[in-house]
Amino acid sequence: MMNYLLTLAYDGTNYCGFQVQPNGRSVARTFQDGLEAVLGSRPDIKGCSRTDAGVHALGFALNFHAETRIPPEKLPLALNQHLPPDIRVLRAKVVPEDFHARYAAHTKTYLYRIHNHPIDSPFDEKYYTRVPRRLDVDAMRKAAQNFVGKHDFLALCAAGSSAAAHGDTVRTITACTVTRKGDEVDIEVTADGYLYNMVRILAGTLCEVGAGRMQPDAIPGILASRDRGRAGPTLPAKGLFLEKVDYDL
Repeated sequence: MMNYLLTLAYDGTNYCGFQVQPNGRSVARTFQDGLEAVLGSRPDIKGCSRTDAGVHALGFALNFHAETRIPPEKLPLALNQHLPPDIRVLRAKVVPEDFHARYAAHTKTYLYRIHNHPIDSPFDEKYYTRVPRRLDVDAMRKAAQNFVGKHDFLALCAAGSSAAAHGDTVRTITACTVTRKGDEVDIEVTADGYLYNMVRILAGTLCEVGAGRMQPDAIPGILASRDRGRAGPTLPAKGLFLEKVDYDL
């Protein structure tokens, strides 16, 4: 019995999120169906995060314990034959017995994509949020730096968060950047953990700054207030990607 760490990419459009749920098709259940077809068993899987409905992943990590003669380097090809085309296994490796994809993660990096143009792309519309008016990226960059550090992020947390209910709302953001590539504005956030909808609210707040409706130096006051009503809107899930997870391996 070995512990396998897999890296997945998936298009979250047709899923209710990663976690198995009774009322919808999840990435986890679909992945386990493929796993069962390959291994002949259905091991319990440990995901690095619970991505919401419609959220995508470029580098989602999960682990499971299994006994198989398939070498790790061949496992992605074997599994991909039994998975739908919107879920791909990119890499597989053996990790220590006690490794857990969620609890061993040091940081996770999310990417939020904005199409800053009045007209949608006919190719990428499922993978960004469109903001028609030109955003001031320099102002957004200044605001983004105010999120870096250890803060209480309750103001960036949607209602219904179990962490907020337990008063566990302090997180550390180690990097928050805003870059423009033509009409695409990318917001990238690296942190040791996240609250419910935190990145989507952070991105919405930065868009308020970019639109001139909020000043970059308003961010510290918003965080100190712990008031969700003072932050920006929650942007749609379709622009959000779990980009990568960092481990000491």
